[in-house]
Amino acid sequence: MAGAADAGAFGSFAGLWDDLEPDGFMADGGRYRRRRHAAFALHDTAALRKPDQPHFQSSAYNPLNGDVARWFAPATQGLVSHPILRNLFALCTPLFSALEGGGADLRWDGELHQFRIEALGSQVGLPTPEGMHRDGVDWVLVMLVARANVEAGMTEILDETGRRDSFILSEPGEAVLLDDRRIRHGVTAIHALDPSRAAYRDVLVMTWRRSGQASG
Repeated sequence: MAGAADAGAFGSFAGLWDDLEPDGFMADGGRYRRRRHAAFALHDTAALRKPDQPHFQSSAYNPLNGDVARWFAPATQGLVSHPILRNLFALCTPLFSALEGGGADLRWDGELHQFRIEALGSQVGLPTPEGMHRDGVDWVLVMLVARANVEAGMTEILDETGRRDSFILSEPGEAVLLDDRRIRHGVTAIHALDPSRAAYRDVLVMTWRRSGQASG
């Protein structure tokens, strides 16, 4: 999913997850999540970064942390300008525009989230502490960046008919694309294989919402 980037390019991309800041908005009191955030105006293959803004979800979509304007540490310019991220925008925005039947004329509001979920010692890390959920957007990309010394972390999806599927994103660059209007998703807890060593799961989440629609 990361395109034709070589291992060195992906290594420099993954290294940008090493300086994420703690998520200070965890209503469960958890200290297992680090993240950064950025917002974009998207059109065809172009991705223009917006001024930093809070991330907001209603409690209808996020019953744990909803109804709060959450200001996260901003994504670094190194990530925003990285060829892998640019390639992801250039690939996905035209794809989603075509699926919506609007072609290159469609304009989107996009966000990206860098997540590191840590399993500290014998404690578990919760990738989706809110449980099975929708993000309140139109389309979502979830890409695994790294898994280190962890087990579990199974992605589960549920469609509007009640059909379920589950799988583990295990290799860096593996990704799933979701129609957020039809699919709920969640990830099971991660556990450290060796509690004496660092254990974490790094993920990139990108979202697309057609411009002019109310935020989730």
